[in-house]
Amino acid sequence: MSTRPVARRPTPPPAEQPPGSSPAASSQPSSVTLGPRDRLIGQLYIEGDLRVGGILEGEVEVTGDIEIDDMAKVKASLAGGDVSVNGHLTGPVVARKRLIVGRSGSVTGDVRVARLAIQDGASFSGKVTMGAGAVDAALRPAKPAEPAVVEALAPAPEPAPPVAVQKPAPVEKPAPIVVAPPVVVARTDGKAKSMPPKPMPPKAIPPKGKQKKR
Repeated sequence: MSTRPVARRPTPPPAEQPPGSSPAASSQPSSVTLGPRDRLIGQLYIEGDLRVGGILEGEVEVTGDIEIDDMAKVKASLAGGDVSVNGHLTGPVVARKRLIVGRSGSVTGDVRVARLAIQDGASFSGKVTMGAGAVDAALRPAKPAEPAVVEALAPAPEPAPPVAVQKPAPVEKPAPIVVAPPVVVARTDGKAKSMPPKPMPPKAIPPKGKQKKR
């Protein structure tokens, strides 16, 4: 019994890669460097390491390590693995591994670190919280605030219009009625007849000093 050889399919050649690149190099973390004449202001997130030699302001978070050179001036919040400060740093720091303040370095701000090393001649001013729990709490995202519930208030009733009060009209007093007594006049026929009195003219009063003596 004869056997027949099995034909194999040709294996395709591997894809060409650009010169200077390799799988190991592509998997390595990147590194960002700010030179002495560089200045960066804003928010920065780096998957790798960061080295600062110039001016940095804002908020910085890196997955690797942070190194601040002697002449660097940083005014920002930093979060990284190992944080090494040889320049001037103002702001809070979160170091997942260790914070090192060199002889020429100065740190002003609260720090949350797993470990802390301050060399002779360094300057530090702030609050220190050490431990893995403190670092995890600082890196944990804050819960969003619940929306406030605002209850609509019922509109206040409109005030009633003022009622006009009419004042009573003044009552005029009636003028007094003067009734003169009847005057009896004698008649020749022997019968008396009453007649109303005639009004008397006003009597003239002489001026003072000229009155007649009685």
